Amino acid sequence: MATTATCVLPSVRCSASNHPVSFKVSDLNTAISNAVKLTKRKQEKSNLATEANKAIQRASLAILNSLVDSIFQFTDQPMHPSQKNFAPVEEIGELVKVDDCQGEVPKDFPEGIYIRNGPNPLFGGLKNAESIFGKTDSLWVEGEGMLHALHFTKDSEGNWRFYYKNRHVETETYKIESVMKKPAFLPVAEGDAKALFAGLILNKLRFGQDNKILSNTSVFEHGGKHYSVAENFLPQEIDLISLETYDNWNPSGSWSRAFTSHPKKAPGTGELVTVGFEPIKPYCVVGVISADGKELIHKLDLQLDHCSVFHEVGVTQKYNILIDSMLTLSTERVLKGGQLFKYEKEKDAKIAVIPRYGDADSAKWFRIEPCVTYHLMNTFEDGNEVVVRGCRANEPILPGPDWGEDKFDWFSRGLTFNSVNSNNESAPGSKEEGMLFATVREWRLNLETLEVKERDVTQTEYSMDFPMINTDFIGLKNQYGYAQVLDSLASSNAGKTKFGGLAKLYFEEEEAEEAGEQSRNGEGNVKIEYHWLPKNNFCTGSAFVSKPGSVKEDDGWIVTFVHDEDNDTSYVLVVDANKKRFADEPVAKISLPQRVPYGHHGSFFTSTT
Repeated sequence: MATTATCVLPSVRCSASNHPVSFKVSDLNTAISNAVKLTKRKQEKSNLATEANKAIQRASLAILNSLVDSIFQFTDQPMHPSQKNFAPVEEIGELVKVDDCQGEVPKDFPEGIYIRNGPNPLFGGLKNAESIFGKTDSLWVEGEGMLHALHFTKDSEGNWRFYYKNRHVETETYKIESVMKKPAFLPVAEGDAKALFAGLILNKLRFGQDNKILSNTSVFEHGGKHYSVAENFLPQEIDLISLETYDNWNPSGSWSRAFTSHPKKAPGTGELVTVGFEPIKPYCVVGVISADGKELIHKLDLQLDHCSVFHEVGVTQKYNILIDSMLTLSTERVLKGGQLFKYEKEKDAKIAVIPRYGDADSAKWFRIEPCVTYHLMNTFEDGNEVVVRGCRANEPILPGPDWGEDKFDWFSRGLTFNSVNSNNESAPGSKEEGMLFATVREWRLNLETLEVKERDVTQTEYSMDFPMINTDFIGLKNQYGYAQVLDSLASSNAGKTKFGGLAKLYFEEEEAEEAGEQSRNGEGNVKIEYHWLPKNNFCTGSAFVSKPGSVKEDDGWIVTFVHDEDNDTSYVLVVDANKKRFADEPVAKISLPQRVPYGHHGSFFTSTT
């Protein structure tokens, strides 16, 4: 689908074309001379050496920054009008009271904070960088993290009160660019090989980091503290009320690498299981953190011969679960003229089942049909089998097309399949084009025979992703799952994902009208209910909120941030998650004081006061 791009944001350009900066060897001599003059003020020899070193480092950084400003030009990535709500917003400031609530939040809904993370790039949007070395781009998932929080509180008379606030996650690299007041980190996720290599080196020399710390994907709790995270760095501790960013979290100082966006608490012990991957050895390390968050109690090098992307880790009562889809990262590939990311579909996709405190030899690997799976719905033990459920597609939506291919056209073709709207009408598309179509897949892994049984539990009618369950059942056998449903027509037109509804999956009930049909291994699809949003309304960051004191798995609500593209307004919906009421009208709609861009994952944290 070829469409002419129209930028809906004012251009932001920070480069030598605006403010030319030249540098000479004499500049270095002058800087060093000034550094020496400064250090002469110090009387002690040790202080003299320290101050001289710092001054030389500052001079070197200034010269490197001048070099980048002279050679590289930052330009805005084009944004189509249909992508308007992917554009960043400003911070709103202090907590804002929200008075517009249609419907009624139930009395037994818990007090707490609904928070969602997502990219909110500085300086107007994502950037490209062009230079004599070539061009590099930012990926669509990049951009500084911004937290959007809606507080659910009651006054002294038991009446609901709502307050909204948003704020950037102030990582170390966010602070660097905020002080510089311009883009500084060169994009290094994809691009021309020489430009990628130059960007990696210059970012490292100037800032000690290959790339920006994104922290834009999810928010999780552990040991009574809350963290913002993306899998390219450590998590950052945040304050849920002020949304202030504290320090990076490195349990007992023993975790020396990035952190998955979706760590999981092990059922029973409350220990946190994480995974970190890097394109240098060791490529993949699994960690287990104590329930209080103070100690890394187990660390495992899986001894892989490649670096794969592990967006999420699964847990059961005894095991840690990883899906290796062979979406790999390789700096060696960049040195040879290739790309950092590559989907090696010709290689075997596998699932690892690893004893909680096991070593590499104790892991069992199960070969599965080729697929790309970022998100897990749940994993659990069922007799002598481990059951894994997640959302799978034929091609990776991250990083996207091969370098040089038209991104908008590629995403538009990949997201084409069926449209979703409030009238539940569908428009058939081309299965060949819909390579990003995602189904919920179930893998049953026999620990004794190493046999694998796999099936799609959802049909090819609607694509769905961003799965969620009642978090009390993480790692345990569950009956229900929920997911966001893609509006394929709107997504194809925008070249980005837009979710027009929610789905509820009944894993212990087959779809009645499909009972006579069988899937490829003789098992039928599960029953699914849908909750459709109004036309041109799309949701992100959906989360399950369980009813306090209830033992029923689906006794609760789904909360989700929604944007109305016709009116350019945003709101939070509260949907009854119970059986037979899921498809009904939402129980409450809470209008927000400003636009909330589409983002990534949300969580609800119940108040403890």
